[in-house]
Amino acid sequence: MTTRYIFAALLIGLGLRVHAQTLIRGTVLQSNGQPLTGATLRVTGKTLQSDLQGQFQLTLEAGRYTFRLSHVGFQPLQQAVVIQRVNSQTLVFTLAESVENLDEISIREGADRSLKPLPSVQGTYLLSGRKSETIQMNQMDGNVAEKTVRQIFAKIPGAFAYDMDGSGNQVNVATRGLDPHRGWEYNIRTNGVLTNSDLYGYPASHFSVPMEAVERIELVRGNASLQYGAQFGGMLNYVLKGPDSSRGFSYETINTAGAFGLQSTFHRVSGKLGKFTYNAYFHRRTSDGYRKNGRSVAEGEFVSLGYAFRPNVTLKAELGRSYYRYQIPGPLTDAQFAQDPRQSTRSRNYFSPDIYLPSLRFDWQISPRTTFQATASAVLGWRNSVTFEGFANQLDTINRATGQYKNRQVDRDKFKSYTLEARLLHRYQIGSVGSVLTGGIQLINNDLHRRQLGKGTTGTDYDLTLVGDYGRDIHYKTKNVAFFAENLFQLTPRLSLTPGVRVELGETRLSGRLAYAEASALPPRLDHRFPLFSLNGQYNLGKDLDVYAGWSQAYRPAIFKDIIPNSILERANPNTKDAHGFNSELGIRGTRLRGRLTFDVTLFQLMYRNRLGSQVITEGSQSFVYKTNIGDSRTRGVEAYAEFAFVERARSRVSVFTSTSYMDGQYIAGQVSDGINRSIQGNAIESVPKWISRNGLQASYYGLSTTLQFSYVDKSFSDPLNTVTPTANGARGVVPAYGLWDWHASYRLGRGFTLRGGVSNLTNRSYFTKRPTMYPGPGVWPSDGRSWQLSIGLKI
Repeated sequence: MTTRYIFAALLIGLGLRVHAQTLIRGTVLQSNGQPLTGATLRVTGKTLQSDLQGQFQLTLEAGRYTFRLSHVGFQPLQQAVVIQRVNSQTLVFTLAESVENLDEISIREGADRSLKPLPSVQGTYLLSGRKSETIQMNQMDGNVAEKTVRQIFAKIPGAFAYDMDGSGNQVNVATRGLDPHRGWEYNIRTNGVLTNSDLYGYPASHFSVPMEAVERIELVRGNASLQYGAQFGGMLNYVLKGPDSSRGFSYETINTAGAFGLQSTFHRVSGKLGKFTYNAYFHRRTSDGYRKNGRSVAEGEFVSLGYAFRPNVTLKAELGRSYYRYQIPGPLTDAQFAQDPRQSTRSRNYFSPDIYLPSLRFDWQISPRTTFQATASAVLGWRNSVTFEGFANQLDTINRATGQYKNRQVDRDKFKSYTLEARLLHRYQIGSVGSVLTGGIQLINNDLHRRQLGKGTTGTDYDLTLVGDYGRDIHYKTKNVAFFAENLFQLTPRLSLTPGVRVELGETRLSGRLAYAEASALPPRLDHRFPLFSLNGQYNLGKDLDVYAGWSQAYRPAIFKDIIPNSILERANPNTKDAHGFNSELGIRGTRLRGRLTFDVTLFQLMYRNRLGSQVITEGSQSFVYKTNIGDSRTRGVEAYAEFAFVERARSRVSVFTSTSYMDGQYIAGQVSDGINRSIQGNAIESVPKWISRNGLQASYYGLSTTLQFSYVDKSFSDPLNTVTPTANGARGVVPAYGLWDWHASYRLGRGFTLRGGVSNLTNRSYFTKRPTMYPGPGVWPSDGRSWQLSIGLKI
């Protein structure tokens, strides 16, 4: 009896052993090492798809199997695999892109134009758990030639813009209550190359990319800052159209005409010759401007040469140039604005940046799990201006006694900013937990040579000639090294956590002279030494539905304008500290109703400590303006995007969208000067509208698409003291709320012909977005009234 039981047990154990199953953990990658979401896998009658991280799981008995993988735009893969008799086994598959699908993407008839986030892993960057958005330029109707922000960034909730640099010259955009001035709260990039002129001296990005050259815009809020830099805003990356690798030569041209003398032309050639790829464009735009004396001329050139040593090793050299000259029509008072917003108070003022952006990038796909990238780049060039400065009610007229105008002021900044970034991304396994590690180093060496308050000519043209010396002649030199690392832990198939760290080590040294102050007025050195930390997480609630949350520290260095006295009446605090704080967010995003509803809703808080400003200090009988840290601010709010397609067919689509933000920005501590020092605790942060809402109706049928959009921006204050009644010179007061209607349409015939046109500000609303305190002068700066644009594009 006992023998029979033992024999039966042995048979059962042997049967279990023979039929034991192995847990298969697999990852599907693209040839560049990025995870491939939505790849279809078929094996032994089973069909499944890879998740957002390109991963899948299944169980199989030991034996030999044929795995078949496919994905639209990639070559199908059929691979034999031997499954071992073990508890678990890890597999990695790499799909190559289909050659016939490598040329530029053209909008499909009835294409989904809803806003999409970036993948969890992209190149050497981790984006899981962050709020990110992608704007596909070929899927939008709008005024591309003049870079109208409310149209291009229509579906980005909270995107706030200044319109003050002349139409099409510069994108001034920010989110979460930050300062939009040339995006200087963001880490601005083109093709992943840093374009901020000097992150530690003057972080504005003067490199202006023509939107005709852009394939997509990638926006990542502040919670991804540790991988790019330490900016509060996050990262804004303009990804240019790549070379057409399906042919040896291709040509594209886009030509635009419009109101107020707008003429724009864009030409691009690209192709692939063996292992070489090339891509180059030329762009030129001229405009008389909406206002008198508001003429602009802009040019841009770019060339990219790539060489593939092997399929997994490439080297790319690029050189871009951005130039524009803007005749500045001058500020207005409120009375002048009400009388005629198109009038001008200046005819001799000009602003002109001329920036070169060289870069060399090396990409090495060491293995399907490991990617290395190194980029050396520079920002080289000038920021020039010649102006007669003064409030709007200070007239620039000819002196009757001399028969001449007053001498103008000449300011010249020379940028020499060098950056080296080396990054490594590696996928690995810790037991049953899949992990992705990214880390690297960033070296920065900058020299900002600022020469200002030069005595210029009495002429009327753009003339940088001096007839006297500069009042400021200073070098602002920075050397900085940053180390960063983040690790994505895929704790379960649904839950991932990503901790991160960035360490900044550097210093800025000042040298030179101020004609109106002793050398002791210059802080001799500023140190940048501190660690920054972050933690982000993402949980998948189901198919196409994710919850994300995170917290990330940030900082902004005390820049040139914060610490250099502007006149003999000013002094700078030699112990000025860098501003610092954090971003925190909690959001949910996804698609529902069979893909008809797309949404992304985020709660956020941005804490900004040690904001820079000025106070009045009295020593004995002498008073002076003191540049120093003035206090702390906090912005809380909601960012909500939703789009619903109530018609969704193969060749037609009709949808409505809303992109709305609520921002409560206020000072929680601090004081500033208004002749005397006043507390600003509880005051609203300047230039932070509580509500920004853009809403639109979009329709497409075959190659025809159209968008009708209404944009609303709430009122905001122009100064920390929250001055309500406008001053006589227009420099302070409320910026009124405004609402604008825009209509644009496009017609695309195949991949070769595009016709685009429309009307901006349909009701000809008079409005303005800012009362600046510095460039381009204190006062009211009217934005454009009703205008039309018509573009014709051709590809061969």
